Amino acid sequence: MIKKSIYVLFYVCLALTAACQTKPQEVSVQKSAADNAVYQNALGKSAIRTPDGANALDLETPLRCNVNWQTQQLILSLPFNNTAFKLQPLSKTDELPRLEVTGFTFETMPAEKALVQLTKEAGITLTAKDAPYAPISGEDLKGELKDVVDMITKASGIFYTYDENQKLMTLSRRQEQVVYVPKTRPIILALLDVLRGAGITDMTTNWADYSITFNADMALKEKTEQLIEYFEDNPTLVAYDVSVFKITPYDGCDVEWKALLDEFDFGSITTAQTGVIGRVLTTTNDINIETLQRFLGSKATVETVSEGKFVVPNLWLSRFDVGKCGVVKCGANDLSILAKASVESGNYISSDITLETTNGQVTQFKVKNKLGENFLIFGLPSEIFSDKEPKSETVVFMVPRLIKTIKTNENIKNNL
Repeated sequence: MIKKSIYVLFYVCLALTAACQTKPQEVSVQKSAADNAVYQNALGKSAIRTPDGANALDLETPLRCNVNWQTQQLILSLPFNNTAFKLQPLSKTDELPRLEVTGFTFETMPAEKALVQLTKEAGITLTAKDAPYAPISGEDLKGELKDVVDMITKASGIFYTYDENQKLMTLSRRQEQVVYVPKTRPIILALLDVLRGAGITDMTTNWADYSITFNADMALKEKTEQLIEYFEDNPTLVAYDVSVFKITPYDGCDVEWKALLDEFDFGSITTAQTGVIGRVLTTTNDINIETLQRFLGSKATVETVSEGKFVVPNLWLSRFDVGKCGVVKCGANDLSILAKASVESGNYISSDITLETTNGQVTQFKVKNKLGENFLIFGLPSEIFSDKEPKSETVVFMVPRLIKTIKTNENIKNNL
């Protein structure tokens, strides 16, 4: 309670809150001819959409969709300025009144009701955008008003903002957050890929100040804070160079993949695994993007679908959406590659790779390879992507690389 116990019943609080609402005034507006005009759309609203070519514009493209297969650095040392990391709400909030709470106790009730009781004596009106929230209990809570409000909202997984002029507190389950990162391209790509791995697709990246704005719940906010803290330990990042292409056999039959064993020396393929759909090979660099496509070109037409890269912080989950670097209206653009990577002793990399579309998971593999080895996922029928061409397959070729980060106080900018 604030200086004295709160004895007022909750329904009184609601009545007082309702009394604070301003009754809207009627305003007379003279309509213009344009307001009264009726516009007819020959196509109908359901047929109107942003053209695919406009949707395909992505400011990440020059960084993400540019892979140099000839001069790949398998180990890259990356200095970065750790002090540049900062996570904060996009909308500003005023400070709560400096009032002392002593012994505030409440039995199991939704968080918004507890906050109504807590803030009533301070004359604060409360509005909850998406209540009711999780029921919680509190016993003998003490401290400044802000500290107690923080305890209740964090326990309930909700955010709040405060408007000092209106004495209004607003609660919500989600909040726009902005994270500022060092001006280092692999790090901002890693943050973007981790956010996508968490299921966030609606983000705005500002490449002038290296910030990412996204809508987060409390769990995602805390996950982002953990990722920022993770960079305190000079983590290793795993970068994947990816090429996705479609092959259509000349003879209309299946590609005889066993011919790889005749084409390349024994030992060029180190492991082979079978998934629910498709197979995965780990290979030495004898089988690279150039030699693989030359081999396949003798048996099928090879059509590039997408080519790009994504970055995975060690032990985190990241996501690469093939369509970001893909050809417009290609069926496999619906494909996403999710990777969780861990770096082990001896420069071994364990990769949990999941392929999925908007219709759900396609297949999954756990691949362990040594730095300098590649892996190849094949045998993915194009019917997965609603592509009805007979006997065509989608192939995914991936090369893992290591990025070793090093903290510095220097102002590092635009590291590739």
